[in-house]
Amino acid sequence: MSITLSDQGQDRPELQKAIEEIVESGFLGVQLRVNDEQGEWVGSAGARELGLSAEPLTNGHFRIGSSTKSFVATSVLMLVAEGRMGLDAPADDYLPEYGLDRRITVRMLLQHTSGIFNHTGELYEDGTFVPGIPMPYGITGKEWVDNRFKTHRPEELVRLALSKPARFEPGADWSYSNTNYVLARLLIEKVTDHSFAEELQRLILEPLAMTGTVAPGTSPEIPEPHNHSYYRHEDAGQEKTVDITRQNPSWVAAGGDMISTTQDLHTYFSALMGGKLLPAGLLAEMRTPEAKVGYGLGLFVQDAGPGGGTLFHHNGAQGGSVALMYSTPDGSKILTAGLNCVDDADLSIAAAFQNAQQRLVNEVFCGGQADPAQPTD
Repeated sequence: MSITLSDQGQDRPELQKAIEEIVESGFLGVQLRVNDEQGEWVGSAGARELGLSAEPLTNGHFRIGSSTKSFVATSVLMLVAEGRMGLDAPADDYLPEYGLDRRITVRMLLQHTSGIFNHTGELYEDGTFVPGIPMPYGITGKEWVDNRFKTHRPEELVRLALSKPARFEPGADWSYSNTNYVLARLLIEKVTDHSFAEELQRLILEPLAMTGTVAPGTSPEIPEPHNHSYYRHEDAGQEKTVDITRQNPSWVAAGGDMISTTQDLHTYFSALMGGKLLPAGLLAEMRTPEAKVGYGLGLFVQDAGPGGGTLFHHNGAQGGSVALMYSTPDGSKILTAGLNCVDDADLSIAAAFQNAQQRLVNEVFCGGQADPAQPTD
């Protein structure tokens, strides 16, 4: 196993050991960045590419999956601060062409309390799965693999979701739906008359000098240098493993299409938690969790367990690529990480993903003393 270490603060053998063990649990590679009272520590373990011995990256580009939602929510709240839209206004006021239930507010989209069907599929409490568009975690992965360069328009995703029964009455419950954030992206574009990528650049990326972050839209490309992501599926009775690093992420759109680096994720989350992006009142709204799972507006709120206190995070996983992004309330301690793996329709990596989250939160925020509360993503 190839291992590199870039140590810009004190030697942190416990962190290096943790990421090595995460690789041993089933991940291809891990890059980790920790900023705390000991300074900045950056390390990596594993490999960039399956079957090759290329040195692992410490700040390579990777797809950040649902961590995208935090950027989208922050962008919406910054537009609320500019007076472009109201947080508790009906989303239908801005997007009348979709015939949204007038009770659905902008806040409900950001908090996943709208009840709108998830266009990537819904899993109900009784175990019933209602599929949406082909995706890596559907009934079979081959259809997604064969169509991974297909372009899906945001409007198409929304209309598919709205053609299905709502999961519940607006505001009556909580359910994670990528479609909420596709609508949030459309809100941004409607009120500004600019693309989401342009507004992201204006509001966040340019002010924070974040040069490694991309909202790719329909482009399958990922900037160099980058880790590789893979997908395993069955085809005509044979198991195949395909490099899916290049893919058109428009199937998930603003629910999880962005690309970033551990450095840029740290820069963003540090600025957000430090009050540099949002007025205090809106940051407080963002960090106020709903009662069911502790989701704010584009953020999870988590009790890290003994010694860890409250953490804010939004992790993400998207086709063989995983992002972790955690912070204390004041931004004094931040963990960002990118993991690459071989994914499949059965989410075989899920247990290792949960264990990786718990292990890193425990090491960084709880001093390695106790297992943290189970994170939700």
